[in-house]
Order: sequence, then structure tokens, then C-alpha cells
Amino acid sequence: MISEQRLLTVLNEEFGFSSFREGQLETIKAVLNNHDTLAVLPTGGGKSLLYQLPGYLLPGSILIVSPLISLMQDQVDRLHRSGEKRVLMINGQLTGKSRRQALSKLSTFKFIFTSPESLANPEIIGALKMIKISLFVVDEAHCISQWGPDFRPEYLLLSSVRKRLDLPTTLLLTATATPEVRQDVIQKMGLQAEAVTQVIRSVNRSNICYAVKRFLSTNEKESYLIELVNELAGAGIIYFASRKLATQFAEELNEKTNKVVAAYHAGIPSLERYRIQQQFMDNQIQLICATSAFGMGIDKGDIRFVIHFHQPANLESYVQEVGRAGRDGKLSLALLLYCPGDEQIQRTLNYIDLPDSNLLDAVSKKQQPVNVLGDNQELFTFYLQHGYNGKMIFNTFEKRQKNIDNHLRWMARYVNNTKICRREMILNYFGEQLKETPAPCCDVTEPELIDKFKHEPQQNSEPLPGVSELNWQARLYQLFNINNNKEN
Repeated sequence: MISEQRLLTVLNEEFGFSSFREGQLETIKAVLNNHDTLAVLPTGGGKSLLYQLPGYLLPGSILIVSPLISLMQDQVDRLHRSGEKRVLMINGQLTGKSRRQALSKLSTFKFIFTSPESLANPEIIGALKMIKISLFVVDEAHCISQWGPDFRPEYLLLSSVRKRLDLPTTLLLTATATPEVRQDVIQKMGLQAEAVTQVIRSVNRSNICYAVKRFLSTNEKESYLIELVNELAGAGIIYFASRKLATQFAEELNEKTNKVVAAYHAGIPSLERYRIQQQFMDNQIQLICATSAFGMGIDKGDIRFVIHFHQPANLESYVQEVGRAGRDGKLSLALLLYCPGDEQIQRTLNYIDLPDSNLLDAVSKKQQPVNVLGDNQELFTFYLQHGYNGKMIFNTFEKRQKNIDNHLRWMARYVNNTKICRREMILNYFGEQLKETPAPCCDVTEPELIDKFKHEPQQNSEPLPGVSELNWQARLYQLFNINNNKEN
């Protein structure tokens, strides 16, 4: 048993903090006592410390499964800046000689970051089996439930990966998970709910103010957004449902507002995305027009507003994305813009043309070619290759579609609500009760809320020392060559 004083000493010596944040100490104690643990802590709650601190007290290596390259890179970057060099990132670009060298000396790395897809590679699993994995971490663990079925099915293999690695202590981390999602994540990881320590803290961020603005047409919404951006102070993020719109609005806002604006989405080359991300962190860019690809792992404290041009697919995603605002504790705005028909965008994005179960069985028996399964043939083939028959696949995706529809109904209630405090609605969705209403809180309790964020002095408008047009490539090169790795 490691004493609390010893943990405080490590916290101060390795991380420079004198005290733990809410939920951190309880989680770390559980992990060090070899308890499989699910920690749900609010955005900005310091979740990376929950595996980094135990890393300095446990033997062997810490394996962290992360959903995005940008999220992995952010954690690797921070560890390097703190002086920790025993860090490796395994992704699709770690190939050939570089990968062979890294895998041959895997035991020399304390923190190993990878993705669910990489863990489906037999060579990588074989190398990991040869070393001691003391802690198996799944960051953004809600992805197991939200992404596993139809977007990233490799998440469904993490349970078997854990078994192949001799059942190391497992830590599941997320900022948003309803009781149902928590149960689903634990079940999909092959864990017994009664044996899992759950550290659950409120999703409530009292300094974030919630508002919805309704419009009759998209043109009206576009005009309002341009006008509003000119009046808002500080740095911000605007989320769009499509890459095309994110790019178009970045260009338009650069022309018509007083902010430096950049688009960020998966269609932009990875080196350019890295540059944009770093310039945003260093205040050389004030506004990002993004798809949901931007945000995970972005720990910029002074984001003053997060605007959604299109409604997200569910409240979990919404709370995750607006939670990137106000991490410095100062008042920040979460604004959703809506016009009739917006909900159809998410229905289209999440729609999957599901083949008949008999056709799926025929493909499994090689009585039909794979291409009869349509655009999602790789997805359905994944399930067929992992022991699912046609009926099981059909039932899985039928259930998934019902969940999507339910989530959209919740979003509709949130958008159309004019009587109940929006914060209260969000907390109720996550199984919580609102204990105290902050002031200001939302546009329901304070109709002129948005005006509070207008016409304020621009904060942090001067670029900080850091990544410039001239030095960002040198920094990137230096960063990645520590591990003989390349940007993905």
C-alpha cells in the first residue's frame, strides 16, 4: 500500500502540483491497488495524470489506447516537454526499419501510445506480449460504446487484447458517460461491473453558459454567425458537420471578421493540421472552424466560446466538445445554432444501409461476392471475420439505429426547450441533479445571455512565444525523431 504522502511527493516532484484535483487521488489509489477502474471526470479534470503518475510507481510499461493521432501526439509532446523520453507512439506510419527497431526495444519505453487498429496487428500484439504491461489504459473510453459498433469496430477487440496481454489492471477514462454507456463500456471490455471501481464526478462545468439560437433559414444563420464572431472576445471553436463548410466558413470569416481563422478537419494534410493546432495553442490563430476531428487532447485554457453551426448527434458529443471552453475557470459560452432540417444532417451522416441477414450469411459462406454489401462492405466483413452471423449483425445495427434515433430526440428536446434550465437538462441526461444554479447559467434563465460575451476587451491577442511559420517544422521534426517516428 502506497501512502497518500508518497503520492503527494511524486505529484510534486514529477508534475509540479501540490494537491490532487477532484477524483484524481481516488482513481490513482484504485489503480495502484490493482483494481480495474472506470473514471468519469469532467473535461479539463486532469485525466492524463491518472496513468502518468502510476507509471512512475509501477514496474513495466503503461499501454494507452487512444482514438486519435492528434490526441496521442499531444500527450507524447507533453511528456517530452516534462523531460520524459521513454515514450513511444505506435501508429500506421511506424513502419519498416523504424517499427522493427521500436518493437525490438519495447521494454525500454514506460509509456506506449497506440490505437485500437494497431492492436489488431499480430506483430504488435506479439511484441507487447513479450513485455510487462502493468496498466492497460483506454482513453476516451466512451468511444467503445459510441464508435465500436459502426465506426471503429476494432474497439470491440479490446476485450480480447486485454486477455492476450494476461489481464493487466485496466483503467477506462472519459469525461462523459451516462449510466447506460458506463455499463456498456464495462460489458464490452469483458469486465464484471461489481468488480470495477467507478470514480464518477459531475459533468457540470459551472463557468460554461449554455445557449441555443434558432433561425428560419441557413442564410439567416450564416449572417448571424459572421456578425457574432466580430463581436465575441477571445479564442473560439466553431464546429460544422462537413469539411466543406468548415473550409468555406474559415475563408469567409477571415475576410469578414477581425479574427485570424483556420479550418481543421481530416481532409487537411496532417503536417498542416499539426501546424494549425500549434498556432491556435500559441494564439497566432484565434478561431478554428472544425469538424469533430478537432478537440480531443486540446488543452488550451483560454477558449472563450464554442459554437456549433450544426447540432451534434448526441448530448455526449455536445458536452465533450463544449467542454473545451473555459478550462481556465473563466466564464465561457457554449452556443448551438439551429434551423429546421439540421437534425436530418445527423440522420444522413449516421445512416448505414444494412443488408439482409441472409445476404450477409451468403457472403460469409462465399456464395456471394463481398461487393454486394455496398459501401460498408469492410465494416460488415469485419464482423463476419470475427464470428458474427447475418442475424447477429442485423440485430446489432438495428439496435444501434434505435440508439441514434433516441439521441436525436434528446437533442431535439434540448434545442426546442424554452422552459427548463439547459444545465439542468444536461445533468438529468447524465443521471445527475442540479444542486445550485450558477449566475449566469443559460439563455432560458437569462434571455440576454449571449450579450454578456460581446464587446469585451480582447484577451490574449498577442501571440505567445512558440510555434511560428518559421520554426514549427523544426519543432515537429525534433519531436518526432525522438522516437524515430513520422507524422501520421
